[in-house]
Amino acid sequence: MKTIFRLFMMISIISIGIIFYLNAQTPEPVVFEPRDKAIVDGLLKKFGHDTKISTSELVVKIGTELLGTPYVANTLEKEPEQLVVNLRELDCTTFAENCLAIAVTIQSGKPSFNHYLKTLQNLRYRNGIIDGYPSRIHYFSDWIWENDKKNVVRNVSSEIAGTRYIKTINFMSTHPESYRQLKNAAFIPPLVKQEKEISKRELYYLPEEKLAEYEYKLKDGDIAGITTNIQGLDIQHVVILIRKNNKIHLLHASQTGGKVLISEETLEEYLKNSKQGNGIMVARPL
Repeated sequence: MKTIFRLFMMISIISIGIIFYLNAQTPEPVVFEPRDKAIVDGLLKKFGHDTKISTSELVVKIGTELLGTPYVANTLEKEPEQLVVNLRELDCTTFAENCLAIAVTIQSGKPSFNHYLKTLQNLRYRNGIIDGYPSRIHYFSDWIWENDKKNVVRNVSSEIAGTRYIKTINFMSTHPESYRQLKNAAFIPPLVKQEKEISKRELYYLPEEKLAEYEYKLKDGDIAGITTNIQGLDIQHVVILIRKNNKIHLLHASQTGGKVLISEETLEEYLKNSKQGNGIMVARPL
């Protein structure tokens, strides 16, 4: 009976499609479905020998393979905080983040699922350590800052246009009702501290009005955060840049398009048509 019960429990867990994954290489709990692992393994197998091309080129190749993947927001919001792997449904940040994690895994020369998990965790969490909701890097300018320190990307925003981006960042702490986890008031003080640190940094961006002049400095595979005029928020959307007919377009998980796509409009047109977007910060994969 005990054997039958164990077998039943195993089948039940697989049937709901959630796996909690623990081993010496990946010490944190990980949540994913078998299909997620299959997608990652397939991409690692397809591009695993492309180590002679740049990480940026790999990011574009991987992103193009994910075209058509449905846009779904808030897939990371699990409690307690844990590493969530979901390549069946992507939002703008998880799309760019996963493309980079897979590309970095390939470049490591150790293209395994475990290595991908460690890379994804390192990208997504402050110091690569999961320690509750505030340990996730929530603001994308902070994501660029942190991953520049880890030598995963290089923040090239200042090199491109040299324009300061001065803003007080406090959107999450001033809009806690917009975030399910912030019903726990204990999470707010650490976020306030992080917001103050971000606000004090010397940040740069390429403003919309200078894009035509400096667009030639942008490269395929650059990961860009669309800066915004929304009070308290640094970046409203995350995209991978891709050049078509010598103009920069967006490879991204589009909320309005409902899926991962390459935009018909150029980056310049996108910003002109956006009421809230006003420029870009640029992280270049290393």
